[in-house]
Amino acid sequence: MQVFVIDSFSFCQNHEQSEGQAKIADFPRLVSECAKRDAILKWSLRGGFNQLGLAQLSLSVTVQVQLVCQRCLTPFEFAIDSQSELILAKNDDHADEVERMLEDDEIDVVVGSKTFNIKELIEDEVLLAIPQSPKHAVCPDAVSALSGVAVAAIDDQASKKVSPFAVLKKLTDV
Repeated sequence: MQVFVIDSFSFCQNHEQSEGQAKIADFPRLVSECAKRDAILKWSLRGGFNQLGLAQLSLSVTVQVQLVCQRCLTPFEFAIDSQSELILAKNDDHADEVERMLEDDEIDVVVGSKTFNIKELIEDEVLLAIPQSPKHAVCPDAVSALSGVAVAAIDDQASKKVSPFAVLKKLTDV
């Protein structure tokens, strides 16, 4: 994916829409979080205005990434289907003002520009959707590993069983 840059305020003013797809490998920060680099990410961006008349971008991202489970250290599939609303502000001070006015944690406020990088926005969205410590709901080897531990414990106890003849031998050695 090439660097995709838009004039964010013009994009909203003209109610533009854009969509595309790219490989995970095209996102340097994201690829370091994933076990495989070949997943295809699909995205859609729509510009417009919210009910208060503020410029707003609606971003949708879907991808099936492969993460490494932090318990068993094996890869697993993790589905991301994320939709977010982003209000555009003229600068940082305006962004703070808009956040106070909205009082809604679900809506993010970002500083818009004539050179707004969509690639970074998409990558940020996916990175925020990935769990901080990814894990299987139930690790695939957990059941077999527990079974193996139980069998090993039984075998270990059987090997530690003292032979009755060894006890008799100790009596005759005294």
